[in-house]
Amino acid sequence: MKYKSLLLSILTIMSMSTRAQTPVQPMPSIATNTIFNLPPFERAVCCIKYYEGMHRKKDYPYVGYGHQIKCGEKYSSDMSLSEADALLRKDLKELCTMFRKYGKDSLLLAALAYNVGPYRILGCQGKHPRPKSNLLIKIESGIRDFQEEYMQFCHLRGKKIPSIERRRYLELILLYER
Repeated sequence: MKYKSLLLSILTIMSMSTRAQTPVQPMPSIATNTIFNLPPFERAVCCIKYYEGMHRKKDYPYVGYGHQIKCGEKYSSDMSLSEADALLRKDLKELCTMFRKYGKDSLLLAALAYNVGPYRILGCQGKHPRPKSNLLIKIESGIRDFQEEYMQFCHLRGKKIPSIERRRYLELILLYER
């Protein structure tokens, strides 16, 4: 598949970045220390950090690793990496809680919602009504073959974006449980 070499590169970079945070030790081989050795939540955090990057003043109203400032919040665009990490983890945990009833798919849905917003998946009523996503409809009906519906979330203003498509593909590889 055309994404295999890209995936291998990303996984290598991600696993190396997790190693860089530990004290100096003999460097284990990549084959034994991969991103798949991390718990699923940590895999999701690594994936989001990689694709979001740090948002600064020019990215307002986004700060940290893609947190959208809500009314009444007072986050600085000059936050440290550790503050941004803590905010990302807090947001992702909240989204996991929101999707808790979907069991083993809750983390996958939370990672998707972190990027596209929860109401693109859940649907909503009100001023700007939106129907429930086909992805969620399939999950609720117990259909496990929903990769095509998941990959539909790679468009921006109606146009397919290759970098978002790669992100969705990687999220499926890292977080999808059969």
